[in-house]
Amino acid sequence: MKQTILLTALIVTILSMSYCSSPQVDYHQTETQEQIDDRMAWWDEAKFGMFIHWGLYAVPAGEYKDQRISGIGEWIMNSLNIPIAEYEQFASQFNPVHYNADEWVALAKQAGMEYIIITSKHHDGFCLWDSDMTDWDVIAATPYDRDLLKELADACERHGVRLGFYYSIMDWHHPDAQAMWEPNYNQGRNSENINPNFQRYLDDYMKPQLEELLTGYGDIGVLWFDGEWIPDYTTEMGKDVYNFARNIKPDLIINNRVDKGRQGMAGMDAEGDFAGDFGTPEKEIPATGMPGLRWETCMTMNDTWGFKHFDHNWKSADSLIYQLIDVTSKGGNFLLNVGPTAEGLIPAPSVERLQAMGRWMDINSESIYGTTASPFERPEWGRFTRKDDIIYAHVFNWPADGQLNIPELQSASRAWLLADPSAQVEINRPGSGITLQLPETAPDQVASVIAIELN
Repeated sequence: MKQTILLTALIVTILSMSYCSSPQVDYHQTETQEQIDDRMAWWDEAKFGMFIHWGLYAVPAGEYKDQRISGIGEWIMNSLNIPIAEYEQFASQFNPVHYNADEWVALAKQAGMEYIIITSKHHDGFCLWDSDMTDWDVIAATPYDRDLLKELADACERHGVRLGFYYSIMDWHHPDAQAMWEPNYNQGRNSENINPNFQRYLDDYMKPQLEELLTGYGDIGVLWFDGEWIPDYTTEMGKDVYNFARNIKPDLIINNRVDKGRQGMAGMDAEGDFAGDFGTPEKEIPATGMPGLRWETCMTMNDTWGFKHFDHNWKSADSLIYQLIDVTSKGGNFLLNVGPTAEGLIPAPSVERLQAMGRWMDINSESIYGTTASPFERPEWGRFTRKDDIIYAHVFNWPADGQLNIPELQSASRAWLLADPSAQVEINRPGSGITLQLPETAPDQVASVIAIELN
């Protein structure tokens, strides 16, 4: 073991003393809107990020003892009721010899992604870093004797990509955190039951691990929590965790799953007083923008987050580009997932789609980065985004006659195609908005973008 019970208690005592020695800021209550906007500025600018779901669940890859799960791959321990002792055997098979952090980060950057969020610890409790709090991690439990998060953090710094960590509040492996409705609790499934030792897990295990993540891996931009729905976790705990993390790193950005306000997969908070900096729609894109609210849609490329070897239901690259534009046009961020194999490889279909998105972003990224939601209703032919005095028209359906009518705009000083900025687009004013005279052929078969400068 990495430490005895006595040493663990000593670490917790030291941590507690260090955080009690100076006044703690209640960021949830005291931060001004200007301070929030300054802290969120890079995230607002970025728009597009990579989600990475990776852990021991990549070993069974959705199948165990001739049973295939119908749901998502990272839930296999729960879905197939695998006991802890059996699930632990996957650790000896986790040896990602093909893992290359620089290749992963370079792929994200090639796709036009500005930040990465990786599952430091998912619901199975397994840690991708060398944690002093447990042996249930990549260094102690697997034949792969390297800190996966350290290598990724170093690669992100080299490539200029912001890094964030997903962390599951729910933990099926830790005895103090197993809610009674999870597969390994010996009193059976009952979502109303509470683990009486959950506060001990929070104080003596979860908080020290969060400190490890926030102090040992460079400039961490985001903590992305999940698993907050368990009955053991309360909104008071959520606010405490939010302030605990922000007192370690004041400029940290934290999603709304740190608290209990999220309303299902739609991802936005109910009315009330909840901690968190942005909403988290999951596999959903809101129908409209939400003025005054920050949100980020997380999306899979197929049907799973964690790798399943038999899930070949891939979305097309075109549809993913449409989703990126749609999310951006409504003022959100787009967090697109990859689920690497146990060997450390991002599946080829994911690579192909990210490369295609990168080719589109190479030409059109200015219509995504730093933009705000469309000031208009959704047009039939595509979407709008806006940046300062420029409206970007993303045209999905190119007009056969080359005439694009935009009744929402009464005037404009000039217009041009992002695919060919030197070629000016003629602007006509027929009396109802403006009409753009476009080339006969669309410069991009997926989505062509026209920049329109307002007077």
